[in-house]
Amino acid sequence: MARGAAFLGSTHAIMAGAMSWVSERHLVSAISNAGGFGVIACGAMTPDLLDAEIAATKAMTDRPFGVNLITMHPMLAELIDVCGRHGVGHVVLAGGLPPAGAIDRIKGGGAKVLCFPPTLPFAKKLIRSGVDALVIEGMEAGGHIGPVSTSVLAQEMLPEIAEQVPVFVAGGIGRGEAMAGYLEMGAAGVQLGTRFVCATECIAHPNFKKAFIRASARDAVASVQIDPRLPVIPVRALKNAGGELFSAKQREVAQALDEGRLAMAEAQLQIEHYWAGALRRAVIDGDVEHGSVMAGQSVGMVTKEEPVADIVAALLDQGEAALARRGA
Repeated sequence: MARGAAFLGSTHAIMAGAMSWVSERHLVSAISNAGGFGVIACGAMTPDLLDAEIAATKAMTDRPFGVNLITMHPMLAELIDVCGRHGVGHVVLAGGLPPAGAIDRIKGGGAKVLCFPPTLPFAKKLIRSGVDALVIEGMEAGGHIGPVSTSVLAQEMLPEIAEQVPVFVAGGIGRGEAMAGYLEMGAAGVQLGTRFVCATECIAHPNFKKAFIRASARDAVASVQIDPRLPVIPVRALKNAGGELFSAKQREVAQALDEGRLAMAEAQLQIEHYWAGALRRAVIDGDVEHGSVMAGQSVGMVTKEEPVADIVAALLDQGEAALARRGA
């Protein structure tokens, strides 16, 4: 874990997954203050909103934290510049292959770049492109997911790329024993999202937190793609009426594509905006029936509301105990 901590500038190589509406100044600063590495979820924010969020987070912690940017954001270049002006040390690019110039623009501003490779060839391509670290995230994660499990991705990728760049493993990690296992396999650290949602410092609505505490792993299901011509990255969330609403939204967007009222890029952006709106309804307004309660399969290990510092301490204690049992 020392390699990952040195890369992030944190005490522990425990990154926080960037969760829209959840990963804002309060949770991000609390995670960094507890020795982990908080990450602001920019999501659909405008450059002005991101500027204010970074400034507010800096006022709450003097520890390093990162910013997660979505590659398909129409104002990606401006968002990168906002991070540069604030001296943000790490920018995490999510949502597909970074557009031309994005990696160079981030690095030109003095920040390190982290990306999510869905496959090993993609990972090697990103390394050649100059990314500084990778996050490999399996389908057990909450939010947008790929089709392959964390354990398989880790076995496939870590032996091939872990010596070249720091690699953080994400998806379905809820306890320190799993964290220790991935570190033994060559990971430089881990990323957890779901585990931090019920932190005392998290601003999520009490209804949202209650839904997590009540849920089991099997309640966190992946959304279904309705139309093969409209490729939708599946999203993992707790089962509710919101899932049905998303199917209806896909049908509506597909029809607009059929009728030539929408271009493909705009159609995909509409789907993104749908998720941002549905997630806000659940996280901020507390409508956990019609909103999107994005959660990973590790949700069954979230059993109570507790301070971030206690969550980090428990993960470290569990990991250290696991390594001690193995004589490491």
